[in-house]
Amino acid sequence: YWKEAAAIAQSYIVKKIAFEMHPGFCVYNPESLLRLREAVGDIIGANFDPSHLIWQGIDPVAAIRALKGAIYHFHAKDTKIDPYNAAVNGVSVRSWAFRTVGYGNDMNYWKDMISNLKMTGYDGVISIEHEDGLMSVKEGLEKAVSFLKEILITEDPTAAWWA
Repeated sequence: YWKEAAAIAQSYIVKKIAFEMHPGFCVYNPESLLRLREAVGDIIGANFDPSHLIWQGIDPVAAIRALKGAIYHFHAKDTKIDPYNAAVNGVSVRSWAFRTVGYGNDMNYWKDMISNLKMTGYDGVISIEHEDGLMSVKEGLEKAVSFLKEILITEDPTAAWWA
């Protein structure tokens, strides 16, 4: 199916099809994305939404590294795991909640993610996706923008002065 769909997309000059890795979909983790990409070609890539990986217990930094060159879009959306509910019931019974960036995981966690995107060559959009049930859209967006301003790497590195 996806080989045919990719051929149709390419006939319309579509160069990239980005799958959001989400449980219950045909692509739900890095392994399933890379398997589809291997079968279909590099038209297939990831719409990387760390929030879906976090609640599955997948380390977003490890996933970014595994998907080097295959990340076509990035969602800035966080997830908070409820450790008490997860300890009793696991993550299958919604022991987690989508949160605005910085409200599920701390700044160092996100700095590491952004740094690894840069290290693996991703230079695309960082798109804020708001699904935080504890904040209005306005407040969630304002807080996400403020948080991301602190951690985004916006300039290319220069030659090391000490080299």
